[in-house]
Amino acid sequence: MTVYLLRRTAFLVVSLFLAAVVLFLLLRLLPGDPANALLSVGASPEQIAAARHQIGTDQPLPVQFVSWLGEMSRLDLGASFVSTLPVGPEIAARLVVTVPLTLLAFLLAVVIAVPVGFVAAYRASTWYGSVLSALSQLGIAVPVFWVGMLLITVFSLHLGVLPAGGFPQDDWAHPGDALTSLTLPVVTIALVMSASLIRYVRSATLDVLGSDYLRTARALGSSFIGAMWRHGLRNAVVPVVSILGIELATTFLGAVVVESVFALPGLGGMLVKGFAQHDYPVIQGILVVSTFAVLLIGFAADLVQRLIDPRLRRSLGGDLSGDGA
Repeated sequence: MTVYLLRRTAFLVVSLFLAAVVLFLLLRLLPGDPANALLSVGASPEQIAAARHQIGTDQPLPVQFVSWLGEMSRLDLGASFVSTLPVGPEIAARLVVTVPLTLLAFLLAVVIAVPVGFVAAYRASTWYGSVLSALSQLGIAVPVFWVGMLLITVFSLHLGVLPAGGFPQDDWAHPGDALTSLTLPVVTIALVMSASLIRYVRSATLDVLGSDYLRTARALGSSFIGAMWRHGLRNAVVPVVSILGIELATTFLGAVVVESVFALPGLGGMLVKGFAQHDYPVIQGILVVSTFAVLLIGFAADLVQRLIDPRLRRSLGGDLSGDGA
């Protein structure tokens, strides 16, 4: 297990480094000069050159990249070109909104998807099983921002029971107000995420329902619930765990988009503003944090999957013995 963890951690570090290289280069290919955000209209060439020297964009790209990597190695995300404030503390403050939004939406999506996906598989031959499957397929095609706008129209503009956006200025000092502000964004993300998750739960359940081991357990006298609990659940969970990791990462990225729809002071608004101002440190900081979160979620999902599946645990044991551990 130790060898596997070391190998997987090394892969995580290499993936993060490659992602950092790609992000750095792609940002420099975008049209526009970040120095313009520091200057007024009609600035002279000397003023533009001074602004570029101030933020370091007059240096060669390899020098800029090495300097940025040096800051990253010290866990320093740099300072904003526009506000000159450190990016790291600003991102940490914004995560107070983004992380709860992501986790609550993910949990709600799982709560919706697991029973609905099971019913859609167990009653696949019935009309409501077909309807559930069709609705989940439709939900995959619906854009998340459109769902958000629809919920705002119904629950905020027409019914007036929930706020259309915003977040308390004192953050979580009053949890009730904070949760009320997150209700529509959470439901928006959960509805879209659960639609795709229902499909995977349904597929995994159908595989279990048609398996030989479940039929054998039933033939030996086990009830359907008992056979599913003892034999079906673990086999159904194994493929779903990896999908849950992907869905959690997708939920995090979806939260960044939805925050802009609901005017939440999370990473989404900060990222949009950073792109508008060509503020490289802000954009790089948010994207690196998001990339690291996605990679870390994939790492955790892979580890949990191997712990659950005895076949993968045996393969780990074989790898370890082959490595001399």
